[in-house]
Amino acid sequence: QVQLEESGGGLVQPGGSLRLSCAASGRDFSSAIMAWFRQAPGKEREFVARIIRNSGFTSYMDSVKGRFTISRDNARNTVYLQMNSLKDEDTAVYYCAVDSNLDGTYRYWGQGTQVTVSS
Repeated sequence: QVQLEESGGGLVQPGGSLRLSCAASGRDFSSAIMAWFRQAPGKEREFVARIIRNSGFTSYMDSVKGRFTISRDNARNTVYLQMNSLKDEDTAVYYCAVDSNLDGTYRYWGQGTQVTVSS
């Protein structure tokens, strides 16, 4: 059974940092695309960042470029999202997801972790 377990969310002041983790189990995702999405209250879920596990190629949504960094530890089957210079508008539930077939469809999702940026 595939499981994606997110952790690292919490409450942080504007300008602060958090690191999210997503640990995958139940299947080999060494050649998959792993990504972070987020959903703020009253808004649709949006793409944040993704990484191709075997090449390390990354891409980001425009509003987080230069502030967020996605990385992976293939030995631990884990993907991270380092979030710096956090803003109020980064407040959302953050979800980890996997595109195992490299076709743009994210078939596996975690339960989400809450990130709240507030003074």
